[in-house]
Amino acid sequence: MQADINEGKLETRLVRVRGRVPGIGYREACVHRAQELGVTGWVRNRMDDSVEAMLQGSPEQLASMCAWLSEGMSAALVERLEVTEVQPPFARFGSFERLPTL
Repeated sequence: MQADINEGKLETRLVRVRGRVPGIGYREACVHRAQELGVTGWVRNRMDDSVEAMLQGSPEQLASMCAWLSEGMSAALVERLEVTEVQPPFARFGSFERLPTL
């Protein structure tokens, strides 16, 4: 279900996921869920064993994606979700991809 992004409602969030998330396919599942929701941006592992994602979409798309990041993958044990709103101007993402570990 790909949703259209309304230009006036485009928002960007930087999200850090802490807990047991690396090594279980979390990033790949995140890519699939973002594509289903029509969210653009990227996801990557961090050296501190957290996962970081840059999400872009409508407020509704971002709320759905953050809910999934928090509890959508049964193998993950998410302890904390840190969400930071990125203020405009920001780059426009054309897709959602998995980046190398930082």
